[in-house]
Amino acid sequence: MTKIAILGANGRLGRVVAKAFIDAGYDVRAITRSGKIPAELTGATAVAGDGLDREALIRATEGVDIIFNGLNPIYTDWGKCLPMAENVMAACRANDALHLAPGSVYNYGSPMPAVITEDTPFLPTTEKGRIRVAMEDLFRREAEAGRVRTILLRAGDFFGGTGTGSWFDLIVAAKMDKGVYTAPGPANLVHEWAYLPDLAKAFVGLTENLDKLGSYEALNFPGHAVTDLEIKAAAEKALGRTLKLAAMPWWVLRAGSPFVAMWRELVSMSYLRFEPHQLTSARLEGIIGTIPHTPLDKAIADALNDIGIPTAGAAGNRIAA
Repeated sequence: MTKIAILGANGRLGRVVAKAFIDAGYDVRAITRSGKIPAELTGATAVAGDGLDREALIRATEGVDIIFNGLNPIYTDWGKCLPMAENVMAACRANDALHLAPGSVYNYGSPMPAVITEDTPFLPTTEKGRIRVAMEDLFRREAEAGRVRTILLRAGDFFGGTGTGSWFDLIVAAKMDKGVYTAPGPANLVHEWAYLPDLAKAFVGLTENLDKLGSYEALNFPGHAVTDLEIKAAAEKALGRTLKLAAMPWWVLRAGSPFVAMWRELVSMSYLRFEPHQLTSARLEGIIGTIPHTPLDKAIADALNDIGIPTAGAAGNRIAA
C-alpha cells in the first residue's frame, strides 16, 4: 500500500486532502505539531512533527512514498515559508519521496491577468508573491537536479471542509446567521475559488497518473470562477432565505493597518479582491480525466454545513454530485 504523509493535517487543506487519500485506500500518516488529528481522519496514523525542525520532520516522514506539503504559516508569519520548504525538500530527499504541493495565484502580482494559464509568467508585486515564487524556484531546482520530484497544483481561494481561516468563513459567511452576505470586493467581479473536496480528489488523481508527469509539474486547478452575486444566490438557495448584500469595510483595515499586523497583511493582498482572474488548464483533464467539479449550489450548501451554518434540508443537500 502506498504510504503518504500529510504535513499540516490539522489545517483546512491538509485535513481534506488526508481524508481524500484515506478514502482512496492509501496508508495515510497525518503529521501535526501536536501529534493530534481531527476525529474525521479516522484511519490515519497520527504523528508529531514540526515543519521548522528538519530532523524531526525527517523522522516523522520516515518510510513514506509521498509527502503532501500542507504547511502554511499564519498570514503575519510568512517568513517561515522558505525554511519550511527547505525542510520539506530535505524530508523528501531522505525518503526518496514524491512531493505534492498546492500553489497559489500570488505569483502573478498586480495587475492580475484576467485568465491565468500554465504558461502565464510570474510577476510578483508583493512580498508574499515573491516568497511563493522563491518556493517554487526551490522545488524546480530540486527536481532539475534529480533530487526531489514535485507535482504542484495551483488553486484559488479555498472553501469547503471543516477547517477555519479562509475568506469564505471569516468574511463571506461570517454574518449569514444575521442574514448578511459580505462581499470582499465588487460583487460582480469574477474571482477564482477552489472547493477543497474537489481539489483533494484532483491531487489523488495526479498520484494515480504519475506516468504522465515529468520530474517537475506546475498545473492549474480550474475551480469555481464566479462572482459574489453567484455565491450569494447559491447561499440563499441553500439557506432558503434572502441575504442582504454588504461590502467588506476595506477603509477600516487600511486606516488601522499601521497598527494591526494582520490588517496590514490583508491590505497588501487586497488587489486580489478588485482585479478579476480565473485559472484554466490545458493539461489537467488529459492527465486525470474529468476534473472534479461539484456544482456551485451543492458546494456552497455543503461548505456552509461544514462551518456550522445549517442549511434548509441539510441532510438532503449532501446528495451525490
